[in-house]
Amino acid sequence: MSGRLILVRHGQTEANVERRLDTRLPGARLTEIGRTQAESLGGRMAAKPPRALVSSQALRARETAGFVELASGITLQVREGLHEAQAGELEDRSDIESHKMFAKVFHTWHAGDLSARIPGGESGHDIIERYVPVVDSLRAEYLDGGSGDVVVVSHGAAIRLVGAYLAGVPGAFAADRHLENTGAVELVPTASGWQCVRWGSYEPPFEGRPSRPWFEPSAAEATDDPMG
Repeated sequence: MSGRLILVRHGQTEANVERRLDTRLPGARLTEIGRTQAESLGGRMAAKPPRALVSSQALRARETAGFVELASGITLQVREGLHEAQAGELEDRSDIESHKMFAKVFHTWHAGDLSARIPGGESGHDIIERYVPVVDSLRAEYLDGGSGDVVVVSHGAAIRLVGAYLAGVPGAFAADRHLENTGAVELVPTASGWQCVRWGSYEPPFEGRPSRPWFEPSAAEATDDPMG
């Protein structure tokens, strides 16, 4: 098995700039900076085109993947189930208390309690149950016994949860490592599951604990781009 599953966060959006909890489909579009980020991503991918290119249904993911499609010549597939963790009653809010509530639930998932739920939104179990079957199908179709990478353009909170879940990345690491726009988590299939070989700018071993209790969101996480 030589291919990787590359889970890429979309480019910067209008909601990212406004610090809004933007999770409902179709969602915000890319900013000019986001389009530049996506164009750069496409250029990097064109050097070694993936075997498959997939995105969530969200506008920001489709726009980002579109630049990769244009640069690489690989036809984009849009699949259900890959969208962002749904914020429910917190949707479209940008106040600090809403950010703190979202971050608290997110950190609770990484502490091992996937039953925690955003009010009116999703639990960790909900995200795993809709996202992982898509990953499984992509692995069976393109990675098991094949060569070449599968690129999936998706969303920060969902990627971090699913990446940690599949590859056994410590929750203390995953919950505390923000994924920048067009940053990626890279997984390789193994006989027993998956191995994470890159998390944004980090390589294994995925260790280290922040000075604060890891399950408590920092002030920056609670106020700045909570979806990353």
